[in-house]
Amino acid sequence: MIDNTGTPFNAVSGEQHLGIIPAMANRHGLIAGATGTGKTCTLQNLAETFSAMGIPVFATDIKGDLSGVGKAGGGNVHFEKSIADNKLADFGFAYKAYPVCLWDVFGEQGHPLRTTVSEMGPMLLSRILDLNDTQSDVLNMVFRIADDQQLLLIDLKDLRKMLEEVGNNRANYITAYGNISVATIGAIQRSLLSLEDQGGDKFFGEPAIDIYDFMQTRQGKGVINIMASDKIVNSPKVYTSFLLYLLSELYEQLPEVGDLDKPKLVFFFDEAHMLFNNINKSLLEKIEQMVRLIRSKEVGIYFCTQNPDDIPDTILGQLGNRVQHALRAYTPRDQKAVRTAAETFRANPAFNTAEVITQMGVGEALVSFLDAKGIPTMVERARILPPEGQAGAIPAEDRQQIIRTSMVYGKYDTMVDRVSAYELLTEKLNKQQEEKALAQQQKEEERLQKEEAKKQREEERLQAAEERKRKAEERERQREKDNSLVGSISKMAKQKAKRELVNTAFKLGRGLLGSLIKGK
Repeated sequence: MIDNTGTPFNAVSGEQHLGIIPAMANRHGLIAGATGTGKTCTLQNLAETFSAMGIPVFATDIKGDLSGVGKAGGGNVHFEKSIADNKLADFGFAYKAYPVCLWDVFGEQGHPLRTTVSEMGPMLLSRILDLNDTQSDVLNMVFRIADDQQLLLIDLKDLRKMLEEVGNNRANYITAYGNISVATIGAIQRSLLSLEDQGGDKFFGEPAIDIYDFMQTRQGKGVINIMASDKIVNSPKVYTSFLLYLLSELYEQLPEVGDLDKPKLVFFFDEAHMLFNNINKSLLEKIEQMVRLIRSKEVGIYFCTQNPDDIPDTILGQLGNRVQHALRAYTPRDQKAVRTAAETFRANPAFNTAEVITQMGVGEALVSFLDAKGIPTMVERARILPPEGQAGAIPAEDRQQIIRTSMVYGKYDTMVDRVSAYELLTEKLNKQQEEKALAQQQKEEERLQKEEAKKQREEERLQAAEERKRKAEERERQREKDNSLVGSISKMAKQKAKRELVNTAFKLGRGLLGSLIKGK
């Protein structure tokens, strides 16, 4: 909250008010503590304070409780006691609603939060898909091929089609990009199908989120952007990778501005232990770089987790503003975690920090914020102020009212499916299939023409053979006829010759007989 003098404070230690200095809010922070010790109320308290400073906030809402910040609080007996005991009303405490913009990756409890496959990039997508090194390398190749061919990868069907294209034509790409196996392509495709089953197709598409829409103010107060995370948190790698994408977009798009009097945006990363579980070295280095350098772009990152041990030392050392709720020390590992948490604070000679961590009640915390020179203040045991907004989820009708009156209402609610890799590759494949079908048709026509020509030649051959046979038969008949005629003529000639011979013989015989008779 902001007191009557305009000074922010978030906790009370005796008569002392403790709060984050606006100019130091970009030095990042940590909210830690066991389940049920008050971390969510602390997160809401800080979000309200930043909003009152005019600083926009982005926070995840895993249990649904944080949405209450959009409605005036009241009615909680424990809060009422804290308000009375610490005379908070005298310092300007009043239940009030804060400006809220609700978001939801699945588009159910807020405006849809989307990005494109290309903007997510192969590194974060590999983490979401849980790919091994070889599969990640092939996915990176596919992104390179898509870039080289100017094919937009917007949604999952674009990526699936691109994988299909590379898999079916890998011989065309191996020389330029490296070896690509069918088995690896198949494994990536299976992971994509699994992601779709988890609803992953909902947050890949357009319109993609414009990170500047997170940096709105309303009547001088920073808008608190709340991302409903009760469903997506069930897929930890999807949850953390999407938040990392948003952080990387802020890091890449915002200009460096140096030290301002307050940040442009404060980003709360709840359940941060999920981010660092089984994280690979290259991604961890990228996160370390972002946390270190995003300060100069006036963005503060606040990690919320159960134990400081969940945060790598290289990142933990950059978190200047600390709120540590109670930890339980039942096992040797828990006791070590308590000691580690205590060692992250600047010691206070008035108490043993490690002991106090295990003794605090709900709503109590060890607090250390940076002073005006950026030096951590001595740790104090304090009570976190109750939130001015409602503690707990708001009804569905109130949520819908907030959505309808949002500054971005209508901008993201309808998905757009423009021409991208899927359409272009499908068109290319259809064209290839048409060309193949046309070539096949031409080939078939040529085959039929050849068969027709062959058939015609065969018919002509048969006709010629038939004609030759007919002529041969005709010649044979003619020969027979001729032979018959010659035979008849020869027979007649023989008969005539025979008759003539007989006549001649008769005549000779008669002549001889006559001569003989005369002689006698």
